[in-house]
Amino acid sequence: MSEFRLTQISDTHLSRRLQKLTDNFHRVAAHIDATRPDLVVNTGDLAFDAPTHPDDLKFAKELHDALPVPCRHLPGNHDVGDNPTAIGGMPKLPASEPKLQNYIAVIGNDRWRFDEAGWCFIGLNSLIMNTGLASEAEQFDWLTAELSRAGKPVALFLHKPLFLHAPDDPELAASAVRYVPQPQRRRLIEMLGKVDLRLVASGHVHQRRDFTFGHTRHVWAPATSFVLPERIQPVITSKDVGLVEYRFSPDSFEVRHVRAPGLIDFDLDEVNRQA
Repeated sequence: MSEFRLTQISDTHLSRRLQKLTDNFHRVAAHIDATRPDLVVNTGDLAFDAPTHPDDLKFAKELHDALPVPCRHLPGNHDVGDNPTAIGGMPKLPASEPKLQNYIAVIGNDRWRFDEAGWCFIGLNSLIMNTGLASEAEQFDWLTAELSRAGKPVALFLHKPLFLHAPDDPELAASAVRYVPQPQRRRLIEMLGKVDLRLVASGHVHQRRDFTFGHTRHVWAPATSFVLPERIQPVITSKDVGLVEYRFSPDSFEVRHVRAPGLIDFDLDEVNRQA
């Protein structure tokens, strides 16, 4: 295939009890139906609250299975729990092996690699990093093997952005949970430095962002579901809902930031009143 069209969605936060978020997903699904990319990737938080409402993940799976094109998924903190950071205490719902195994049973693999249009595409589970779980070590071993045979430009997909501005950004208590935590961030970046990493695509922050560090483009997909009030998430770039479309060709790619017709910028406080 000389060209590969990929649509990234993220932070769908689906639940049968939250019709507003389901309606936004249907608007995104209609756009996907109209544009028919080769693949859809959801970079995490498929569910609104899978650790305490397991049916949320099953409902998210049903809606993704109804999309008219193939779909790959990655876990977010609302799917498998969050990872600990070097600053602050343990998260309220930490990532665990049982939560991860439930995700795999319902959704499928939490990491993947495939090649298309002269590119190596890698999806990672960023929520098990810094946990000390057996699955964390297994993923790093798997990634070492996959990177050793990449041999072409690499596009990386994961839930949490690698960093805010630069790899050595200081970890702050107020923001540590937004990015891949140290010290595993450093380890991951060292591994990625051995390949031709052209793109890092993430979600999690519920803001749209697109910047380049070195020769790597970092794209933050907005949520399809809702925006976060400033008391929870300060404005970094742009708070709106939407998706991102990519067009990959051998040795190049294009990015298009999209707002599907009819999408509504629901606020989390409004969503919680419905819940």
